[in-house]
Amino acid sequence: MTAQREPFSPARTRTFNAAAIALLFLFLWWADGSMAQDLGLSFLPEPLNGYEVQILNLVAVYGILAISLNIIYGFTGMFSLGHAGFMAIGAYVSALCVLSPDQKEMMWIIDEILPPLATLHTPFWFSVILGGVVATLFALVIGIPVLRLGGDYLGIATLGFSEIIRVLIVNATPITNGSLGIKGIPCHTDLFTSYIWLLVVVFCTVRLLSSNFGNVLKAVRDDEIAAQVMGINVFHTKLFSFCLGAFLAGVGGALLGNLLTTIDPKMFTFLLTYNILMIVVAGGLGSITGSIIGSVIITVLLEWLRVVEEPMDLGFLEIPGIPGMRMVVFSVCLLIIILYRREGIMGMREITWDGIAAFLFRRRGKKENKA
Repeated sequence: MTAQREPFSPARTRTFNAAAIALLFLFLWWADGSMAQDLGLSFLPEPLNGYEVQILNLVAVYGILAISLNIIYGFTGMFSLGHAGFMAIGAYVSALCVLSPDQKEMMWIIDEILPPLATLHTPFWFSVILGGVVATLFALVIGIPVLRLGGDYLGIATLGFSEIIRVLIVNATPITNGSLGIKGIPCHTDLFTSYIWLLVVVFCTVRLLSSNFGNVLKAVRDDEIAAQVMGINVFHTKLFSFCLGAFLAGVGGALLGNLLTTIDPKMFTFLLTYNILMIVVAGGLGSITGSIIGSVIITVLLEWLRVVEEPMDLGFLEIPGIPGMRMVVFSVCLLIIILYRREGIMGMREITWDGIAAFLFRRRGKKENKA
């Protein structure tokens, strides 16, 4: 008989989690060049350049946004296309909070900024949370009438909400500076900030989904009628999930605005929602691990594929650069995933220490049997 592997105890799992987080922050410390500078260790490998650090930051921010949409779509079963609107709210609220009064006075040239906003100046962390709270309030207002719809109708309604927010941003010049956007936002989103937020979001989401309320969300997703028969208030559950996803989308939008340092209404079109939805579907609906893996793969792949748009000289053949070619190649990759891995990379599974240990245990058992 093959020996059975004992599952990890909670204490051992916490130890492994702490070790993994410590290794992550050591990597981030090296990546931004602070480790060699602080410790004076010249023998360390060269840290990442600014472009690569930007990609790492985008991976964390897109991971937060993918989890936020996964809560709404993957775990509760609501097809929402309004994520760009919540991101825009979070980005603009945070920008209005972190900009200094002097910057606002110089930037608002079409119309004067509203007096209460002209003097508003808060710490960065508070501005991120406030961006999420304001996005939640908008989600509450739009969710009460809209969440009674379902399926494609809900998707169309939330898409309309996202476009309404974008039009309001263009026309509310005393608040948003209109189509000129907001520039010169302080770059508060560094590697440590973005990954601390990602870890907090992952931890809170895992705790929520591991609780009884997480089972309620999945019950509503699987069968609303059966959930109602069991005594679950389906509408309140949907509304809570929708508002929670909007809060995290507002947080992600605030982090993205403080990373790019420039925001304008053209950033928050349907294409942005499509990109986040693409990460969620490719990673796996209903999988937190899939959202993170999807954000890593798709963010990096979109950047690596820029090479196909540049001219290539193969010696016997010279291929001119074709603008937009990377999106063609990327779309083909997505088609392959959908055709041959319809449930996404992870499906509804999660990567756990028990799962990793069981996989290694099986591999070792196979090698022993062959020997």
